Amino acid sequence: MNIEEYIASGILELYVAGSLSEKENEEVYAVIQKYPELMAEVESIEKAILQLTAATYQGEVSSFDTIKNQLTQKESKVIPIQKSSNWKSLSGWAAALLLGSVLIYNISQNNQTKSEIVSEKEALEAQIEKAKNSLAEKEKLLDILRDKDIIAVPLAGQNASPNSYAKVYWNKKTNNIYLDAKGLPPPPKGKVYQVWSLKITPLTPTSLGTLDTFTANNTKIFAIENPNDSEAFGITLEPAGGSASPSLDQLYALGAVSS
Repeated sequence: MNIEEYIASGILELYVAGSLSEKENEEVYAVIQKYPELMAEVESIEKAILQLTAATYQGEVSSFDTIKNQLTQKESKVIPIQKSSNWKSLSGWAAALLLGSVLIYNISQNNQTKSEIVSEKEALEAQIEKAKNSLAEKEKLLDILRDKDIIAVPLAGQNASPNSYAKVYWNKKTNNIYLDAKGLPPPPKGKVYQVWSLKITPLTPTSLGTLDTFTANNTKIFAIENPNDSEAFGITLEPAGGSASPSLDQLYALGAVSS
């Protein structure tokens, strides 16, 4: 017999708790009489239960017989049962302790579940709040784009990228433009889009800055300050950091302001 496996199976705890059938009890009893290691393990389990009982029970607890006597004194209807060994007198206590441990485990699991529910609720509330903020921003943007003072300037694709397109919404009163760059492809690594305000005659470009957050910006709409008296707008692809003047061979989109 593998003593360690037998102990690890938990049958000795059930034996001490009185949870086995009569036949199983007899089989275990026979085994522990044969193997001193198992008898020592049973005594260790009994001792642990005694210690737990002493910690929760008011009164002197020195043996299983003591517990039996205490129960008999407090409850006159208790019928003494003849036991073949001292451990059996504690079977009810052991069963109660086992039941208590199960209840404690269930309470712990329930508290953990509640904690998980609270965390999920907080995460959901955060998502809802984020959605509300996103919706509020979109509604604000729509109000801006629908303003009667807004000038819409379509930007068509050029030789560098014929399929590209964009649109500038310019509010001269606030000196701001809102660039919708959804029609531009993602810039290659190490490159960045740069926006230009243009005077036609003579051709004079003024940089309005680079779209450094192009990839991260899901809406692809950028608010840009523009105090210039612009006659056209253009977008070029430039090295990271931008350029002092536009690279005309990398002109992606261009559009003139209607007079």
